[in-house]
Amino acid sequence: MKVPLHDLWWLVSRASGVTALLLITLAVSLGLAMAGRVLRHPARRRAALRVHEDVTLVALIAIAVHGLALLGDAWLKPGLSGIAVPFAGAYRPPFTGLGIIAGYLALLLGPSFHLRRRIGARRWRVLHRLTPLVWLLGAIHTLGAGSDAGTIWLRVLVLAPVPLLTHLLVVRLLGPGPRRAAANPGQATAARPPAATGTTAATAGTATTGTATATGATATNHGSRVPTPADVRL
Repeated sequence: MKVPLHDLWWLVSRASGVTALLLITLAVSLGLAMAGRVLRHPARRRAALRVHEDVTLVALIAIAVHGLALLGDAWLKPGLSGIAVPFAGAYRPPFTGLGIIAGYLALLLGPSFHLRRRIGARRWRVLHRLTPLVWLLGAIHTLGAGSDAGTIWLRVLVLAPVPLLTHLLVVRLLGPGPRRAAANPGQATAARPPAATGTTAATAGTATTGTATATGATATNHGSRVPTPADVRL
């Protein structure tokens, strides 16, 4: 069965769009897991970071293919403005517009890891907090503008990761975080009850009492006579 050329472009755009959403889901999940310290073992964190970077790069390629393939769709005919300017297309403008914004955000945030030293770690962290928004906008775009939005398989594909992403996001927002823990290294020590204080005071009191006793004994033995160097020398 031969597929018409205009349908082929639509199929390519459709497949790359679903692929992009799956890859973004994986990339955001790994990013939240690393930021929330869910992955504590150093080897696992390094492996997750490599996968995160590679998946993000492939997701950006899939997003580009998803948009550019629509230019060959003879039925949709979006034009450059339809795939590049949010809310400018004639086909379901609200949902396609959100998809274009999600693509721009992914393009901005995806390669930002390689620019971390130039823009600074703090700015990079602020930018990276927007990554869950990429997934959210992409999911809304898929369910609102996708040609298979009414099918069960696509809805399951989009909505199944919601519990996991929500859990990782809550852990990320409520967790202590490495920066806050490093900023107060003595907080846990300061919060401990001064258990050793009583022991120290008792020891000091005992030493003081012993000193006083010894002094009194010396004074008793020597009477009122002024001590000489021979008396002090033990």
